[in-house]
Amino acid sequence: MHGFAYKNGSLFCENVDLQTLAETHGTPLYVYSANTILDHFRRLDQALAGIDHEVAYAVKANSNLSVLRLLAKENAGFDIVSGGELYRVIKAGGDPAHCTFAGVGKTRAEIEYALQQGIYSFNVESEAELRYIDQVAGDLGVVAPVAVRVNPNVDAKTHKYISTGKSENKFGVDFGFIEEVYDRASKELKNVKLRGLQMHIGSQLTSVDPFVEAVKKVAPLATSLKEKHGIEFWSIGGGIGIVYRESLESGAQDWWDKKADAERPLTIEEYGASIMPLIKDLGLNILLEPGRYIVGNAGVLLTHCLYEKKGTAKTFKIVDAGMNDLIRPALYEGHHEIVPLKEPNAERLKVDVVGPICESGDFFCQDRELPDFQPGETVALMSAGAYGFVMASNYNTRPLPAEILVDGSTATVVRKRQTLDDLLVGEL
Repeated sequence: MHGFAYKNGSLFCENVDLQTLAETHGTPLYVYSANTILDHFRRLDQALAGIDHEVAYAVKANSNLSVLRLLAKENAGFDIVSGGELYRVIKAGGDPAHCTFAGVGKTRAEIEYALQQGIYSFNVESEAELRYIDQVAGDLGVVAPVAVRVNPNVDAKTHKYISTGKSENKFGVDFGFIEEVYDRASKELKNVKLRGLQMHIGSQLTSVDPFVEAVKKVAPLATSLKEKHGIEFWSIGGGIGIVYRESLESGAQDWWDKKADAERPLTIEEYGASIMPLIKDLGLNILLEPGRYIVGNAGVLLTHCLYEKKGTAKTFKIVDAGMNDLIRPALYEGHHEIVPLKEPNAERLKVDVVGPICESGDFFCQDRELPDFQPGETVALMSAGAYGFVMASNYNTRPLPAEILVDGSTATVVRKRQTLDDLLVGEL
């Protein structure tokens, strides 16, 4: 569930009217619900209560310092994929000793920085990388904690761009090779400590079945590595999906209650009940790496309707946000509900909602029946808290939008809107 709902005919984030935020701060504008973020984190943490575990937030989903600070105060761990993300976590008050560093292309500078900061573990994606980390650690006179990422060859049945657990994906070491890699490392690499095992099969999974399949397949491997090499943790990854369709309605408990079991999206309670029996007796610290689940439905992108254009084939609603602000529809064919800030009536019109970018792919929906909002009105693109601002760009020389964090009745600007002068900083 989440903190967005209509109250007295206006769309609110917690206790703040989004129309007021749009008028005060302009659009495009990202708005996040602090209490939604905290609720999702706490529920996931509670789902694994009773076993040694840590929820390590995937920073790439939303790396705003204020978002990271919220989670650091909850004693979250952090899953990072760059030296820059580690720097952000530290600046937000996060503990490097609770950071795991993933990614297939870590540079020497990043490895050195992570070692100097004392991260919990590198999640290693290849034997070549493992040997390079050993070399860098040796040059620094330290021992690097590592976990090798296993690719279990499990089909997550998600979009091909966010599937990571099949043999043809670039991530991890093939399941059939993994034990040999650990054996060679233990004998040949003196500057690494085999601390754990990691896996991640993909993002936006809406069924528990792929998770169960992967955990069942890899659990015996984790047990074997614990016996042979003394590993202490197993990261089972993230990937829990969120509601994109009917996103606004899903903020209410009765929406979930009315869904038949076969239609109800994956809940964290179902996830925990299915996974816990498979991992509770392993004697390993279990790490989870959620990103989208924590922040996805905790954010919206507000955008102002500029024009309406009616043609022989289509009606276009042209808004002031573009694919540079939210690229998911263009990149992933991602669905975002589009709702007016003033509660609409039942009338619908089939439209394309498009942005100002000079690309045919700059659209937020095509041929979708929506409330008939008009030029001058503001709408919200729901479920924009994950992979929204973090993937934004200055394409077409457009300033990045501002970000707002709402906590109850308080709305705080947590990133200022870029100015035109900001766009030229660093250029000669």
